[in-house]
Amino acid sequence: GGLAPRRHRCSPTRPLRLHPSSVTAMAAFDAMSDAEVLNKVGSNELPVHALEKGLGDCWRAVRIRRAWLQQQEGLASPTAVDGVPHEGGIDYDAVHGACAEMVIGYIPLPVGVAGPLLLNGKTYHVPLATVEGALIASTRRGCKAITESGGASAAVLKQGMTRAPVLRFPSAMRAAAFAVWMHEPANLAVAQAEFGTTTRFGRLVSARVTVAGRYAYARFVCATGDAMGMNMVSKGVSAVLEKLQQSDFPDMSLLGLSGNMCCDKKAAAINWVEGRGYSVVVEATLPGEVVQNVLKTTVSAACELNIAKNLIGSAMAGAVGGFNAHASNIVTALYLACGQDAAQNVESSQCITLLEPANGGADLHVSVTMPSIEVGTVGGGTILRPQRACLEMLGVAGASPDAPGSNARELATVVAAAVLAGEISLLSALSAGHLMRAHLAHNRKPAGPPPADP
Repeated sequence: GGLAPRRHRCSPTRPLRLHPSSVTAMAAFDAMSDAEVLNKVGSNELPVHALEKGLGDCWRAVRIRRAWLQQQEGLASPTAVDGVPHEGGIDYDAVHGACAEMVIGYIPLPVGVAGPLLLNGKTYHVPLATVEGALIASTRRGCKAITESGGASAAVLKQGMTRAPVLRFPSAMRAAAFAVWMHEPANLAVAQAEFGTTTRFGRLVSARVTVAGRYAYARFVCATGDAMGMNMVSKGVSAVLEKLQQSDFPDMSLLGLSGNMCCDKKAAAINWVEGRGYSVVVEATLPGEVVQNVLKTTVSAACELNIAKNLIGSAMAGAVGGFNAHASNIVTALYLACGQDAAQNVESSQCITLLEPANGGADLHVSVTMPSIEVGTVGGGTILRPQRACLEMLGVAGASPDAPGSNARELATVVAAAVLAGEISLLSALSAGHLMRAHLAHNRKPAGPPPADP
């Protein structure tokens, strides 16, 4: 909990663009002890959110911010801050300006692997970060069933990250005129050219406009290479709208760059029907002996449960893209391990799981179809070393030098295949009545005192 000696300075690969007076102030703060800097924070001479900028030392900023937090009213337990680790496990220079603000440390998560998983002729060991006992063990059992059956096959049906700004016009007729204009191929080409001035890797593919009175929602669909692409698309769409305001539609007002028809981090039928990110289908045929010996169930029992639970049950619940057993479990765990935007599990987990008897009922055909898997292998959390290591384990880290976009594309297929493994294992456990037994074995420990610090 005490203040410690200074460590290193912020990385020169992320230069701070400061006014000369700020440079002088930074030098003054740097010469102070941690306690003196803490006093400056308390008097608001150095805002607590600007410690990295004011000190030029990201690790020291975290350390002083922790001490500041322990002095604040409203903190139920000042000593609890000591339980949040902050040394040795993360590169704060990489985090700063990219991943998080007001940083006080990091949260360690257990990472396990599910595999081997044979997919499209290649073997993977899938990293999953989770605190749900039995999840990785169950997914690994599904991987075993798939691999022993000769593997799964996956295909990307389409790819396109979307952004749908909400635009206001003086009248509904002008909004309708904008929709007609935007849907003309020659005018789309104008928008594509303007979009292309903002990026080397992105490409505007299409744009469809939905009108509601004076409001128009233009859903731009863009190819984004190996990036998940939200920032890339937002920048390009902004340029397109500025161009149109200066030319054909000076009466158009941009109310918001996102008008909720994108649709990001919310369950929406438009993603389910039109897709967002990568739309993937994956399948496998499991011999009856694998179903019996590995999954411990029968073809008929698994198929009957899938219909009653994933199809009928989900329909009765009014699900939007939730025709599956627990796709979000695997998606979220893989996203956390691989530096993806975990909140995008909402739409990325939209999935329909289908089980059918094959070969006269002797074998089991399984598939999952996922229309909106949003992943990238560059940018965001993929710049952090542990998350990048997990991508390296899969062989998809960074941008592909030979085929731009192929790494993210491959990652999307791994996500879907891992979901398939998780689905068949859970459905088998449920149909055989083994679910609670597995959770008692893997997810329960006797209550005891909190673990001591290592």
